[in-house]
Amino acid sequence: MTSNRSSGTKNLQARVLSGSFVLLVGSGLVTVINFAYNIAVARFLGPAAFGHASAVYTLLILISAVTLSFQIVSAKAVAQQDSLPAKSAVYRRFHKIAWVSGILVGLILALSRNLVSDYLNLPSSMLIAWLAVGVAFYVPLGSRRGYLQGAHGFHRLAANLALEGLGRLFGSLLAMGLGYGVTGVIAANAAALAIAYFLAAPKLPVSVAPDLRIPDAFREALQAIVFFVGQVIINNSDIVVVKHFFPPAPAGLYAAIALVGRVIFALSWAVVNTMFPIVAGTRAQERKGHGVLGTSLLLVFCIGGLVAVCLRTAPAWIWTTLFGSQFAATGKYGLPYLLALYAVTTCVYALSVVIIAYEMSYRIANTAWVQLVFSGVLIAGIYRYHRSLQEVILVQLVMMVILLFVVAVPFLRSVLAGDQDEKDLPLGGLRTVRRVSEDEVIAAFLENDFQSPEFGEYREALHALVTKPDLSSTLENARRRALLFIRHGALWRELPQGTEWFEVELQVADLERIRVFPRAQWRKLARGNFAMSQILRSFRSGRCYEVADKKFLSKILDLSDWLNQDVKAGAVLLIGVTESGPLTILDGNHRLVAAALNSPGAIRKFQILCGLSPNMAQCCWYETNLRTLFRYAMNLLRHIVHDPKADLSRLLQGPPPSVSLSREACVKGVLDSDSRAM
Repeated sequence: MTSNRSSGTKNLQARVLSGSFVLLVGSGLVTVINFAYNIAVARFLGPAAFGHASAVYTLLILISAVTLSFQIVSAKAVAQQDSLPAKSAVYRRFHKIAWVSGILVGLILALSRNLVSDYLNLPSSMLIAWLAVGVAFYVPLGSRRGYLQGAHGFHRLAANLALEGLGRLFGSLLAMGLGYGVTGVIAANAAALAIAYFLAAPKLPVSVAPDLRIPDAFREALQAIVFFVGQVIINNSDIVVVKHFFPPAPAGLYAAIALVGRVIFALSWAVVNTMFPIVAGTRAQERKGHGVLGTSLLLVFCIGGLVAVCLRTAPAWIWTTLFGSQFAATGKYGLPYLLALYAVTTCVYALSVVIIAYEMSYRIANTAWVQLVFSGVLIAGIYRYHRSLQEVILVQLVMMVILLFVVAVPFLRSVLAGDQDEKDLPLGGLRTVRRVSEDEVIAAFLENDFQSPEFGEYREALHALVTKPDLSSTLENARRRALLFIRHGALWRELPQGTEWFEVELQVADLERIRVFPRAQWRKLARGNFAMSQILRSFRSGRCYEVADKKFLSKILDLSDWLNQDVKAGAVLLIGVTESGPLTILDGNHRLVAAALNSPGAIRKFQILCGLSPNMAQCCWYETNLRTLFRYAMNLLRHIVHDPKADLSRLLQGPPPSVSLSREACVKGVLDSDSRAM
């Protein structure tokens, strides 16, 4: 197993290196093209007009938060599909929404063109009008590039980026040659985006799968939007603020300095673009050791470090030769110093982006919100400290170092904690007996808990529904689900969508990997360590009698006596990320502890049902921390008006179980009420 895991990790690293090489070559070509574009515009227009063009282009990059959100969500959803028709169906859904969003953003920009022009001190509002036209194509372009990225079409993605850059370069040269100045440059940018959109059209199969339900689609989209809003603000807000505070000439000089940041970030993003879909399509077991993350961080560090060293050692005359004598920096700190300082700042930030994107590729990561908060603080910092261009860059460097620390330390701590949790676990995984449906798990859970007071009014009428379940009846399954939600709706909704359930065999050695449900009396016994071994030690040492309630202890002892008899012990529900990692008891804490205290053979009386999901760490029952508790609180608020008793009443008034219904029709009452609550 270890050798297989190692070879799988090496294979992932090789794929990241291979894909990164393709996109790095493509990004390198795009960087050269963009560099030529900026030199041409700077030499033709001069610092003031170049500052106008850069400010408008920066607005486009700020709007790219929407474009890149569609790209990264599409890439993740496409990468997670197994077949080409399924990938096509996912893409079609996102592409339609992207077009609506692109037109909406373009209209907002067009209507506010005068206000934006005044803030940026632009010579004409037509610059913003042309930008609005380009934005309408730019947003759906993100969904098309997301399909290429998710389908690992890295060659086509790199080619499309290069073609966009070529369109921008030659279109701008033509416009300036014809005398259209900065307005022609912005119009050429808009045309380049439209051309790139049509050239990125994917080849889809004629026959596609039915429309798919994408798990957590809203939360994925929200995460992506938050991530990219923070990213584009951090990368580009300095140019906008400098354009507002500084005269046109130094603002144009700063725009030229900021080009180095865009170069480094473009090259670093090539690594992220490769890493993201590859990691998104893997299972947790393949990510063990996080070697892919280490490889990606090393690549980004080498890229940023090499560029920074080259910029610091290059003589200043190179830049004045390229951009023109008007771009010379005067004062104590010359242009090479400012360029190198900006390069280091961008490199530090790019390392944070790699960590955030890595987490986002396989789970909902709250670090995107942290980045968004830092972007706001960064703008406030530049507003407060902007006496010189050097001071503006230093403010950013300090903030990026703090951001990297805030993002990296909790992630490293969780990784080390995970390794610590698993280092003493028995080798291998649980032995799987068979795969079971969620309906069967709900039926078993409900039968265990049907004597609870919350079910008192239904106990007599629905006794047969619970004790003699017909799992082939979709209507019965919907009724049992609604009945379970009367008491356990908040609990069950926390489980990740797509959780796979199995019946497994549990051996005594497997108890080392099991943790009790983190609540109530178990907290007193656990003292922060919910491992079964810790709980059993508390009982065997007698410490439990000092901290636990008598009623709780009496229940454990009664269950132990009960298990000595010839009884049907019911099912125990476990949840985890993988079959070989830590597992948490979702239902059956008291019974399993009582069995472990009684005799090893008593464990075999249970039916063990185990739910596995690579996103299980998002569930507060499996991993309790501020992030998962916040998710739990949001889910409670979202479903606060949900009435499961009303759902059950509607289902009980429906057609008899003998009528053949689709699963969707049977659970419609539950889902509709959930949707209304949302």
